Amino acid sequence: MSSCQETAAKGGATAEFDVVVIGGAGVDTTVYVPELPLPYADTYPVPPVVDRIGNTGSGVVLGCHELGLRAILVDLIGDDPQGRLVRDHLAARGAGFAFATVPEGTRRSVLLVGPDGRRTSLFDPRAAAGQRLPAELYRPAIERARHVHLSITDFSRHLYPELRALGVPVSTDLHDWDGENPYHQDFAHGSDLVFLSAAKLADPVTVMRAIAARGRATTVVCTAGAAGAYLLEVTPGGPDAPAAARPPGTGARERAVSAEVRHFPAAPPPGPVVDANGAGDAFVSGFLYGRLRGLPAPDCVHLGTIAGAHACTTEGTHENPIDEQTLRARMKPHH
Repeated sequence: MSSCQETAAKGGATAEFDVVVIGGAGVDTTVYVPELPLPYADTYPVPPVVDRIGNTGSGVVLGCHELGLRAILVDLIGDDPQGRLVRDHLAARGAGFAFATVPEGTRRSVLLVGPDGRRTSLFDPRAAAGQRLPAELYRPAIERARHVHLSITDFSRHLYPELRALGVPVSTDLHDWDGENPYHQDFAHGSDLVFLSAAKLADPVTVMRAIAARGRATTVVCTAGAAGAYLLEVTPGGPDAPAAARPPGTGARERAVSAEVRHFPAAPPPGPVVDANGAGDAFVSGFLYGRLRGLPAPDCVHLGTIAGAHACTTEGTHENPIDEQTLRARMKPHH
């Protein structure tokens, strides 16, 4: 395994980072299909098939960078054409990237996108059992981080003890978790801020409460596409606080969460919806932008919905993230 750092984040290699993203770089091969689900046929003629930068970590770091945050992605990629595509794209955008190369290669996804912009993703994680990030790769970044976002790559879960020791706030995105798969539980219960999608949840509110009650999270956000988003906030150290967040002697064994789960509408897309890929990662970037600017959580949700709506109007997964000026301009009418 060889390591390299291509740090183009604002402020240079020794500066503090607003957001360090761990894991989640890859390449998406996008295929625009006539309908979803796609009925069986031997052959479908389709528009040109395109390889683009993709996966969740790429989206969050690019979205944060475009919003003026000092952001860096730390990950494992292959010494392959897909890895070169990721490196070239991040370098061209000026986003920070620290990486090590591994023989398994770069993660890949095949995205089937229907006429209404909905997608089905076929994900190839290219992971090896027991794979770990080299400490010399991630440690310099997390030691200078205001916030760390952990993608749900397996090696990311092993950073929680170090991040707690450093006192760095941590977020994660569980994506379309069903609320039960044990793979996600370290992330769900170890993060201070948890994002997830309602795609596989019959009862998002119950799952959100369970995340807060069983783990460290004081903020849980569940996105529901065109149906908007849900927000749960609990007070650190207060009667609703998760057990791990309360100081000793405050009833740490009690895990009931009675805080209200609030619903927020989706922001209207600024144009026709052509591709929903990357909308969730854009939401995370918009929310983190607001959080790191000290805005209240409802405003952060609104910023997330604006960024997500913008992503739905552009082809590709992370080709055209919303910029800070546009984000703030679209927020003004609501305040």
